[in-house]
Amino acid sequence: METVRERRRLQTREEILAAAWTVAREDGLARLSLRDLARRVGMRAPSLYSYFPSKEAIYDAMFAHGQQEFADQVAETPRMGSSREVFRRAAHSFFDFCVKDPVRYLLLFQRTIPDFEPSPESYRLAEENLGKFAQFMKDCGVTDTRAVDMWTAMLTGLVSQQLSNEPGGDRWARLLDELVDLYCDHIGL
Repeated sequence: METVRERRRLQTREEILAAAWTVAREDGLARLSLRDLARRVGMRAPSLYSYFPSKEAIYDAMFAHGQQEFADQVAETPRMGSSREVFRRAAHSFFDFCVKDPVRYLLLFQRTIPDFEPSPESYRLAEENLGKFAQFMKDCGVTDTRAVDMWTAMLTGLVSQQLSNEPGGDRWARLLDELVDLYCDHIGL
């Protein structure tokens, strides 16, 4: 049974994590300042170490949080209809997830923080998401790993273009259905 003290500790960790996302979105991931973060949650920077042993541990918690949000997004994406329709919905779901929060996209899919590597526990979430994706592809009849790699490269390329060249717009989003059709034609779906 969880004690009041444990609940409060978990609540404070969640507050720190939420503030870390806010700071990262305002200042950039690599510029996350423990002093600013502590100030936002009403404590001094050394007190953060009572909840997270290092700045990298905060990044790690953010990574795990983002991976869970991604898993939730994927789970909510409908999978009925033809393979092509399912692929289109999956493409839009991934694209929308990424462009909705560019900082989260960078942390989860771009490795932009020097020397940060997710812990084995957090990275396991990413591996589980990739495993679910591979199973999704198999369920749609795609078994060639090159086709899986092509899909991820294609979608992250569009996301990158959208975020780099027209943030908040839809120039690259408008290409999703056409690109999914080209992809499906290429792999024979």
